[in-house]
Amino acid sequence: MNPSLHAEWTRALEHRSPDAPGFDEVIERLVASDIAPSQLQEVLADGGDALYAAAASGEPNWTDAFGGPLAVALLAAEVSALAAHLNSRASGVRSVAVDQLLDEYSAVTVAVELGVSRQKVYEIARGGLKPPYLDTVPWRKS
Repeated sequence: MNPSLHAEWTRALEHRSPDAPGFDEVIERLVASDIAPSQLQEVLADGGDALYAAAASGEPNWTDAFGGPLAVALLAAEVSALAAHLNSRASGVRSVAVDQLLDEYSAVTVAVELGVSRQKVYEIARGGLKPPYLDTVPWRKS
């Protein structure tokens, strides 16, 4: 793959680490299904809304607009991967906040405020931020 196209895919897949095992295989699967980086970016920018609306419509051949069932499955997998990334980022933020709360309040007090057990408070606080994370979600960029 030419470097320019690989750079486009790296931007489209910014919720995945390019150094992670399997990154190039993800690109290969998307390319083999005739998905373009811009198509993936469009799907991620709307959080999968168009995919969901098409699937929920019950229309025959609803996958055709996206390139068929395999393309839809791959695009939906990337929406899921983005959601998992954002969930991880939010968990990291929560961890840092809980750790700061423990500087001022007891674990029991924090647990009551969060609605979790005291043991869970310590578990949450240990997580911390583990970047790299997206600085901005795709729908804020478009």
